[in-house]
Amino acid sequence: MRRGTRYEALLGPLLAGGAPPDLVTRAARRLGLPERGRYAVVMLGTPVPDAAVVEGPDADGSRWWWGAAEGSAGGAESREAAVVLLGPAGPARAAARLRELGAGPGGVSPVVGSLAEVGAARRLAGTALLTCEPGSREIVRLDERLPAALLVSRPELSTRLLAEVFGPLLTLVPAERSLLVETLETWLECGGSVGRTAARLGCHRNTVFNRLRRLERLTARSLSRPRELVDLVLALDVLRLSSAPP
Repeated sequence: MRRGTRYEALLGPLLAGGAPPDLVTRAARRLGLPERGRYAVVMLGTPVPDAAVVEGPDADGSRWWWGAAEGSAGGAESREAAVVLLGPAGPARAAARLRELGAGPGGVSPVVGSLAEVGAARRLAGTALLTCEPGSREIVRLDERLPAALLVSRPELSTRLLAEVFGPLLTLVPAERSLLVETLETWLECGGSVGRTAARLGCHRNTVFNRLRRLERLTARSLSRPRELVDLVLALDVLRLSSAPP
């Protein structure tokens, strides 16, 4: 077994953070885990698939212990969580395994060096979970989403950023707004290439140029100025993470 009352009673104080050293030692002994090792924490936004709860190590040699943890970013909602003693491939393989099993959405913490640190790792995994797009089943590692993680950590500033940068854009009718947002997203995915953007969207290069110029006028920010481009990218992340459609 990798879950159940016995395991959750031991994992709970570790995931909550701040467990005294004697409790960490006792939990490590009863769970059969080293106090020091390469650990990560996974937080899922949906129930864990049965296939993820396995006896023994997985193909990478990782060992998983599932339990319940308080919700991400200070929320009280209970989430499925796993403490993972990592194999050689590290957290990237842990994330890939969850994708293969159809789990998600989920967040994976950075590596920590001891069981005493899994409480901090749980909070970071919860923040990573918050960067998943609403309704998605993606599994993301915090280190891949650091800018978005900063945004979700300060929702009041994120709301202000969205209003400040995209305010005029958000007043457009939904179809028109979605067209400009899609063009910007595609242009970014294509590395700033107008030609590749036009090919992907199935329109003329001039159409892409016109849409981007209009977006620049509406936001009073230029795509050619790095600092202003950062504003646009961050505002786009806030819009992506909101529950409202673009």
